[in-house]
Amino acid sequence: MEIPRGKPWSPQTPPPDLTFIHAHVVDVETSSVIRDATVRVREGRIVSVTPHGTTASLAPGSQLVDLAQRHYLCPGLIDCHVHLTATPGGVSLRELFAASPNALAYRTAYVAREMLLRGFTTVRDTGGADAALREAIADGLLPGPRLFIAGHALSQTGGHGDFRASYQGEAFKCCGGQHASLARVCDGVPACLAAVRDELRQGADFIKIMCGGGVATPTDALDMLQFTPEEIRAITTTAAYSGKYVTAHAYTVEAIRHAVDNGVRGIEHGNFIDRETAEYCQARGVVFTPTLVTYHGMTQPAFAGFLDEFSQRKNQEVLRGGLRALTVLRDAGALICYGSDLLAGMHPLQNQEFSIRAAALSAGEILQSATVNAARSLGMAGQLGSLREGSIADLLILNANPLEDIGVLDRIQQSLVGLLKAGRVVTVQADGVDGLSVDPIYDPCRARG
Repeated sequence: MEIPRGKPWSPQTPPPDLTFIHAHVVDVETSSVIRDATVRVREGRIVSVTPHGTTASLAPGSQLVDLAQRHYLCPGLIDCHVHLTATPGGVSLRELFAASPNALAYRTAYVAREMLLRGFTTVRDTGGADAALREAIADGLLPGPRLFIAGHALSQTGGHGDFRASYQGEAFKCCGGQHASLARVCDGVPACLAAVRDELRQGADFIKIMCGGGVATPTDALDMLQFTPEEIRAITTTAAYSGKYVTAHAYTVEAIRHAVDNGVRGIEHGNFIDRETAEYCQARGVVFTPTLVTYHGMTQPAFAGFLDEFSQRKNQEVLRGGLRALTVLRDAGALICYGSDLLAGMHPLQNQEFSIRAAALSAGEILQSATVNAARSLGMAGQLGSLREGSIADLLILNANPLEDIGVLDRIQQSLVGLLKAGRVVTVQADGVDGLSVDPIYDPCRARG
């Protein structure tokens, strides 16, 4: 018996060669459907998309999958604001990381798997996940979405990433970044330089900073500005030296301008933005990731007690501004991405962001936010978020058209017939599609050969 060397969990066989025929392809870039198309997938990528029932060029050896003009092929979804390590297990925010590192790791594996099964083949973690998790998923060690990470977000003392209660002093302050939390605290230019360099050293794909008050932290008001201009410029300049960008947590006009004027390229949330600031940011290529479902989630009875009274009042305020901000950003022509920002037991609400956004945006605009727009923000345009020649074969097989009803993606458990990530079949309904079987790396009880 040959003993595997190196990483024995890595896939031992290449992705299958598949040809989907009689498929309805959701073209997210034009918000239209290519009817009765043929789609070839080989070596984890899309080789061709041919419209109108053309099957003459079927390649020998390719496995035929007939969708019988009943199913829709849609790009895998991308969520640009998640916290994979903010796992279930407690009933309040303070209990979020009240577990051993091993317990949190096992719970994170569960969150990652469930996120993938909700149709999210790629996510951007904006605080908490590390390179070990990213690589474990990439190597096939555990199922989950393709992962882009910020490592730990950066916060000033008393800022949105400082979760200490007001009575807790320096002994409770984390400065080294080696801890189970969403953020680390740094004050002054030297400490900010050290923190950003350390997160990049540990493998961060981008840097996240806190530039204003937030809902979940106990000591910062929503209208508070955080970090000085000198501190922000130190962070953005250092990140740029490594070819990385910085995104910022910011709700108010003042916090958004504070961030953008000092080199930040992305804004998370932005609930209180006005038209003038939206146009100002759009002209500078700033990317926005609103996150509405998290505020709705924290008002549901199931999560009563998750926030303290001060944070509950802040949550109501940002909730009221969310939909208006979407309209302002759309009208200004800003690039809008999909984000959920869910914590603990709220992760299953992830797909409800689609239906919430439908009160302000069209189905096509919402779908673009979770596909092509998100891919652009990740530097993966043409690779992720679309079904075109050369794209990575992340595919949802749906039983309904999300361009007609974006709620199809909210009801993902009923609408998802099959799911492929990089050409490998993650899941398929038992009575869904003939010719597809789950890849061994997603079926751990099956021998890998």
